[in-house]
Amino acid sequence: MRHMFINQTRLLRHNPPQLNYGVAVTDVDGDGQFEAVVAGFGFPNLALKWNGRAFVNIADSILADPDRQAIGLAAGDIDDDGREELYVLNTDAFSGYSRVVDRLFVFGDEGWRDLFSVPGNEAARNFIAGRSVVAVDRDGDGRYGFFVANYGGPMRLYELNEDGEIVDVASEAGLDLITGGRSLLALPLVTDQMDIFAGNEGGANFVFLGHEDGTFEECAELFGLDDARQHARGVSALDANGDGQFDIVLGNWEGQHRLFERKGPGNFRDVAPPAMAKPSRVRTVIAADFDNDGYEEIFFNNIGEPNRLFGRRAGTWVALDIGQAAEPEGLGTGAAVGDFDGDGRLELIVAHGESDLQPLSLYHTYRNDNSYLRVLPLTRQGAPARGAVVKLFADDRTQLRAIDAGSGYLCQMEPVAHFGLGQASRIERVEIRWLDGATVTLDRPEPDQLIRVPHPKS
Repeated sequence: MRHMFINQTRLLRHNPPQLNYGVAVTDVDGDGQFEAVVAGFGFPNLALKWNGRAFVNIADSILADPDRQAIGLAAGDIDDDGREELYVLNTDAFSGYSRVVDRLFVFGDEGWRDLFSVPGNEAARNFIAGRSVVAVDRDGDGRYGFFVANYGGPMRLYELNEDGEIVDVASEAGLDLITGGRSLLALPLVTDQMDIFAGNEGGANFVFLGHEDGTFEECAELFGLDDARQHARGVSALDANGDGQFDIVLGNWEGQHRLFERKGPGNFRDVAPPAMAKPSRVRTVIAADFDNDGYEEIFFNNIGEPNRLFGRRAGTWVALDIGQAAEPEGLGTGAAVGDFDGDGRLELIVAHGESDLQPLSLYHTYRNDNSYLRVLPLTRQGAPARGAVVKLFADDRTQLRAIDAGSGYLCQMEPVAHFGLGQASRIERVEIRWLDGATVTLDRPEPDQLIRVPHPKS
């Protein structure tokens, strides 16, 4: 088999060497297509849009925010208007108190503006060094909050109250713990609500189980996911063994990487083979079907050493030839995937920085004749339904995806369930379940298309 990725960085028209960190995928300009937003640390944030020939930067002066120190981002519809807002973590400290605060960008009649700069919201600003942010819909109404994993200070959950003011509801939700926060992942992992996995450094990870009343209960040790002696970084969810349940792949900084498969009602067990578990200076971890063969691959983005790629072959996870995306000299700080050019294959954008200025990288896979299906569930308001679960039934198999709300460490993937189909000639059905319990079944959809699925009560 030839290697997986080929370098297409030449398609990034505006790609200066700079300190970049997280990458998030959202619709920046409201045209229904997704862009990649890149956090610039002491440099401008970028918003990269595919214009049919190349990626161009469409970030205006507000979104670019060149004088801040951005590291992580996530999008979600916090104000119930059907368009996603963008939360950007900014910090000048490794942990504890930070002199620069986060941004919460909202688009209105006059363009982008920062809600934390609005009078009445200053008291809610986050002055603690945040390390990841994720969109969380804790009661299933399609209105999201932003949960921030802080390092050395209380975690935050920002929502808008009835007066449109930003409030931190982490305490009432049971989320205001203090630890060395690093990565976040939000999806119906164990319950039917939006659960949260929080990977931590210098202490145990957290697993917050969502309750119907909008509160959470921490249960990581009970489920075997605490991993207390490691230092978590990137994390992603996938059905690693095809049993119809979500598992977790977790990268630990210079420690043993984990592949936690769910065993029984709530227990997880690490089954990572030695090649995958081998320690590295890992940052982002991504699970995605890059070659559309019907099976997800696992990508480990490392800083200062080669990136790694794994695939499931004959029931075993093995190392794959990553090709030009190995980047042995790359200072990887973040990565995200999306089908920006609409060809049915995922692109991989890798950010670099931290210890030196480097440009972004863009990778694609070789063309093949594998089919695909892409499913975009929407909230009642018409925004991406991050956290919704999508199942595809074809070729005597079930594939499982969660619409990404934030993952990978500092990053957020496209809000689309991307399914490779391999040589499957017919899809039996697709089932979508929203966080409020609503469901839709699509019978025998045609492959090789993107299907936008409105909420049944919209």
